[in-house]
Amino acid sequence: MKKESKIFVAGHRGMVGSAIVKNLNEKGYFNIVTRTSKELDLRNQEDVRHFFESERPEYVFLAAAKVGGILANNIYRADFLVDNLAIQLNVIQQSYLNDVKKLLFLGSSCIYPKMAPQPLKEEYLLCNYLEETNEPYAIAKIAGLKMCENYKLQYGCNFISIMPANLYGPNDNYNLQNSHVLPALMRKFYEAKINNLPVVEVWGSGKPMREFLHVDDLAEACFFLMMNYNGHRFINAGSGIDITIRELAEMIRDITGYTGALVFDPEKPDGTPRKLLDSSRINELGWKPKISLKEGITATYRSYLKDPAIV
Repeated sequence: MKKESKIFVAGHRGMVGSAIVKNLNEKGYFNIVTRTSKELDLRNQEDVRHFFESERPEYVFLAAAKVGGILANNIYRADFLVDNLAIQLNVIQQSYLNDVKKLLFLGSSCIYPKMAPQPLKEEYLLCNYLEETNEPYAIAKIAGLKMCENYKLQYGCNFISIMPANLYGPNDNYNLQNSHVLPALMRKFYEAKINNLPVVEVWGSGKPMREFLHVDDLAEACFFLMMNYNGHRFINAGSGIDITIRELAEMIRDITGYTGALVFDPEKPDGTPRKLLDSSRINELGWKPKISLKEGITATYRSYLKDPAIV
């Protein structure tokens, strides 16, 4: 992938896509093609076909997806299934039909089976039942991984996939109705602090364990794999460290400066008990994360405070 190569970053305004664009810009890549969802509806087959035939990108980072936390995944089950299947089908198929040199697809650690052995090795995908609230999204993302794998096996396409841990960082979603746990807690503590609320409620028991990866580390992992990996199987990318939701909440409370109490609501779902990736394959290839969780959350909170649109 040369500096002048035409690169399409699908989903460039989202947390992952914007981090990938920033990473590429910092490395001197200047021929980056982007489209907003209003300019190009990736769910529309004809629109996507026309885009690929007219733009002819050489490389594709497929970071576009319909995403959300436990609540959104459980409410908008059909939307999460259909929208993600449509996006993946259209972009991956048109990448094949228009001779894209290489494509990288983003999976998610939440699509591993609920009770898979820990840490999660790549071969554990589909070894057991999926987490109930997340099943439609997981099925769609698994289909995307399998599309890349089988386009490679049948047609020789250089389509690869990465499976990141729980992500956080700039441009995250802080809407309490459809955000993930880390940004949701950050917003809750911020609002509790400025409103002098005595208590912050945290969903679930606080016992589930989660691994978090800063999105800038993921962007570097995506670039690393685009330059160094051509296998047909997807590769995990995580920090290698997990903490309980209670520990996460306490860390965010300290970083935000909130001094009130935590209350856990066991009536709310916990989700998967633990999700720790085995990232030994990508580590052996030469990539490791650089941003610690406390450092990353602190920087993310600073950026959150600077944007009045999200507070």
